[in-house]
Amino acid sequence: MKKVLIPLPKLGFDPSEAAIPWLLMTQAGFEVTFITPDGSVSAPDPRMLHGHNLGVLKPVLGARKDAAQACKQMLVSNDFINPLAYDNVKSSEYDALLLPGGHDKTVKDYLESSILQQIVVDFFRDEKPVAGVCHGILVAARSINPETRKSVLYDYQTTALLKSQELLGYNLTRLWLGDYYLTYPETTVEDEVKACLKDEKQFQHGPFAIARDTPEKLGRGFIVKDRHYLSARWPGDIYNLSFEFIDMIRSA
Repeated sequence: MKKVLIPLPKLGFDPSEAAIPWLLMTQAGFEVTFITPDGSVSAPDPRMLHGHNLGVLKPVLGARKDAAQACKQMLVSNDFINPLAYDNVKSSEYDALLLPGGHDKTVKDYLESSILQQIVVDFFRDEKPVAGVCHGILVAARSINPETRKSVLYDYQTTALLKSQELLGYNLTRLWLGDYYLTYPETTVEDEVKACLKDEKQFQHGPFAIARDTPEKLGRGFIVKDRHYLSARWPGDIYNLSFEFIDMIRSA
């Protein structure tokens, strides 16, 4: 049985980006292990899950019904309620790594963990399947290979949350949510990811993102695959990411 590792913050992960891959991977027969900074049970971003304070923008910015249902299933699963701590994991015991996103500032214990970054370095060193989406790409971008002193993404093609998407979410909601949509007000995900690459042309924007993908309408989504590494931009790409990642894990 293939074993997949999914790191999460203590609070604030994106429900779509964690739960839909979890559901599809468990249906595929994979064993999923969640890890958190201290081994305590994580919690999704309540605003994304329930649409709190999003008003008329809830259908656009919040989790869709399928993602919310998948998340509710995940929250009561044995996988989810029995997480390990970041420092209680050996990458050699797992076949693949998924890095979900989340933009509330509470996710910084995930985005900035040096322990988690070392796990990412180990997966890249062993060329095991690694997938990331949205802010999850920051974890990989910040994971520095001690031999090269460069990011593990240095010579990979990648995408991530686009600057245009991040600033759109901020501008649509800043009057009542302030900088909620800017995890790091001083920069954007796209800018930081580009800065770690050998050439910023390695960053792929994909087509303009309007609608989210579904199992029946995968053409709406966009992913970038480079060797054992797979990336996506936002929850609207999550079915594409999940199905391709499952195929990568089976083939590894």
